[in-house]
Amino acid sequence: MEKTEMEIEEKSALEEDKEPCSQTEMELSRIRSIVSPVCSWFEREQRQLEWRRNPTPYRVWISEIMLQQTRVEAVKPYFQNFMECLPRLLDLAQVPEEHLLKLWEGLGYYSRARNLKKAALVCMERHNGALPASYEELMALPGIGSYTAGAIASIAFGIPVPAVDGNVLRVVLRVLAVEEEIRSPRAKKLAEQYLKTAIEKEKPIPGQFNQGMMELGATVCLPNGAPRCGECSIRQFCLAQKENRTDSIPRKTSKKDRPVEEKTVFVLWAEGKLLLHKRSARGLLAGLYELPNAEGTMSEANASHFLQEMTGQNVHRIREIGAAKHIFTHLQWNMIGYEGIVSQTVSPGDSWVWVTPDQLNQEYPIAGAFQRYRAFIDASNPLEKRMTEGKESG
Repeated sequence: MEKTEMEIEEKSALEEDKEPCSQTEMELSRIRSIVSPVCSWFEREQRQLEWRRNPTPYRVWISEIMLQQTRVEAVKPYFQNFMECLPRLLDLAQVPEEHLLKLWEGLGYYSRARNLKKAALVCMERHNGALPASYEELMALPGIGSYTAGAIASIAFGIPVPAVDGNVLRVVLRVLAVEEEIRSPRAKKLAEQYLKTAIEKEKPIPGQFNQGMMELGATVCLPNGAPRCGECSIRQFCLAQKENRTDSIPRKTSKKDRPVEEKTVFVLWAEGKLLLHKRSARGLLAGLYELPNAEGTMSEANASHFLQEMTGQNVHRIREIGAAKHIFTHLQWNMIGYEGIVSQTVSPGDSWVWVTPDQLNQEYPIAGAFQRYRAFIDASNPLEKRMTEGKESG
């Protein structure tokens, strides 16, 4: 039977000087075959992102940390604001933690921000105020693992090392039709080994190839729903596509159900100010501010009694302001909210503070779990004013 042009192209790309004599060599040959088309595709099709326009080590580092577990569209305004406020590594090393957390407010995974500052301080002390141009030294910095070190090293310094995130790993496993569980250490190690060898042998621009693989996984070789194989520049080399197994590769076992905690949350006003609580320096949402809250789902009467006990004051008015849900990595909060008023800004303890809405917006980093209730914190229209104007009912 006559071979199609695509089959001839694939065989030619895979054969090289001699037929591979082992499964490992065949897989490596297949990975090497995708290097050039991925680079060409990325040069044509890459998204225009702010951090790609001037890929200095510092900018690459900040963008990669922000992009962990976070969508590109969500990161864009945060990156822009961060660079305006902290344009240099020195600025990051010197910024007060509360200001840093305020810049990070809403991105979640706040340990990422704290590790940024820790790493910046190390760079100031040991690397002359700059990120080191070494994969191994990057790996030694707080908050930087193999993927982030590979991304910085390859994109900012041109070092020929791979950068394997979830997107890259999915592309590799599909190209090789490997039915390995995508979260397994073995799957990542396999991808890193093959890609490192391919980069060293094919000698592409390391950052271009790594970003091309990331981009392909993010925009074409999708994790949820059908991948866009018809738009893929390397489909002729992809065994999962050839074998019609892209829906089952990579293999992904179901996560265990998250434990659920019921919470009652309070937007509590007095004298035009709002009550906040600062969480402890350890544990979930460490060091962030939160709206007052309590375990369990309270009725309006129980909520009023709780606030009276907490503040030592009568609650003049209280109303329910709706339900909300927030999902952490290993936990889910189901919340019910109440808005209320007491007479005086008397603090219930050392970790409590009364702030104006403007102060909250500008100075105090509040956990994103309470975002649903931020809509009720309006500097121009606090609850007292709404009541006075007769806008409050009940």
